[in-house]
Amino acid sequence: MDIRKVKKLIELLEESGIAEIEIKEGEESVRISRMMSSMAMPTMHTVQVAPQAHASAPAAAPAPAPVAPAAPVKPDGHVVPSPMVGTYYASPSPDSPAFVKVGQSVKIGDPLCIIEAMKIMNPIEADRAGTVVSILAENGQPVEFEQPLFIIN
Repeated sequence: MDIRKVKKLIELLEESGIAEIEIKEGEESVRISRMMSSMAMPTMHTVQVAPQAHASAPAAAPAPAPVAPAAPVKPDGHVVPSPMVGTYYASPSPDSPAFVKVGQSVKIGDPLCIIEAMKIMNPIEADRAGTVVSILAENGQPVEFEQPLFIIN
């Protein structure tokens, strides 16, 4: 199997929510999987290329060694995680200002963002009063379940 195809499969895996993929092409097979770290950020852990072809088949290039994830940093303040998988939106529409900005005070129940899941817009509200210290997601980007979105002090 061509190394470009393997790289393309890795890119597709990173862009999707799939945790593992195995492709068989003739007698060759490739299995790529990723595991979630404690912060729910995708990291690549295993790339196995198992050619089972005859001696005339080209040998696959060795896979790069997996990079060990850094130790998770404990953020100062209350972390507001994503309650679902979906797309993060900072404002109710593209023309509107963001619900919150860094440094803004929020009360319990104030809207922080919207997560679109299965064509349903789900408002995410502050579960604690305080000041928004950090916004950890980017507008229009996919988020995972339990992925940290905001830090509130």
